[in-house]
Amino acid sequence: MLSRTLYILFLTFLFVGGAFSQANLKQYFTDCGFEGSITIFDYKNQKWIMSDSVESSVQKVPASTFKIANLLIALETGVIADELDIVKWRGKIDTAVYGYRPSTYKNMTVKEAFEVSAGWVFMELSKKIGRKRYQRYLKACGYGNRQVSDAADFWNFGPLAISSRNQIEFLVKVYSGKAPFSARSIDILKRVMVVEQNDDYILRAKTGWGWQNGIDVGWWVGYVEKDDNVYFFATRLAKDRADKNPQFPKCRIDITKRVLKDIGAL
Repeated sequence: MLSRTLYILFLTFLFVGGAFSQANLKQYFTDCGFEGSITIFDYKNQKWIMSDSVESSVQKVPASTFKIANLLIALETGVIADELDIVKWRGKIDTAVYGYRPSTYKNMTVKEAFEVSAGWVFMELSKKIGRKRYQRYLKACGYGNRQVSDAADFWNFGPLAISSRNQIEFLVKVYSGKAPFSARSIDILKRVMVVEQNDDYILRAKTGWGWQNGIDVGWWVGYVEKDDNVYFFATRLAKDRADKNPQFPKCRIDITKRVLKDIGAL
């Protein structure tokens, strides 16, 4: 018991402390070869863990992490009844924007679209939700810069932008029932966000990959429920679009899991 107590105290010093903790966390990004940051909020202890407190507050496009808010807004506005609603394939897609992903070119449920990040599905929902309703909900949630355009995917390339810290603040509001969404909508979101579940923890998350001004922005955002605590996280990477390093999608998840394991959340 004593050794475990000492270990926990060590982790508290290492990851919640000062520059030493940030240096260790930043090393994970150096090892991957990308710029970025990880931000974690220990809900029970009300403590922030950040690899870079400045970068954590910078707003960038949320990309597909916006599907978290998007799903809730679609449910609340009645655009969809639940996650099993089917959205019909529209027959064409801009491959220059979304790439060549033939596996997503079909009718699919909203749940599947969330899981495989089929952008076209949420673009179809976006057209039905409309700019004014988006603005109303984003303002009520305090989500990012709250800027919405008439483009059907304003979350991928702007003008909508959000910081890593604000991503977590939004998730905490949803989790604690302080966001303008019904318990039913939140329960549906929780079901579709599950990435891993076992006897020790439940991991809920969403990836995102967008770009703006020639820079790729990669996200992994979510939270872990373990024992009597919840650990919210937002990991963000950035690279020049000319850099074709294939590790970019993988690193955002690998870094997050390594840090979550270090602090005992996984």
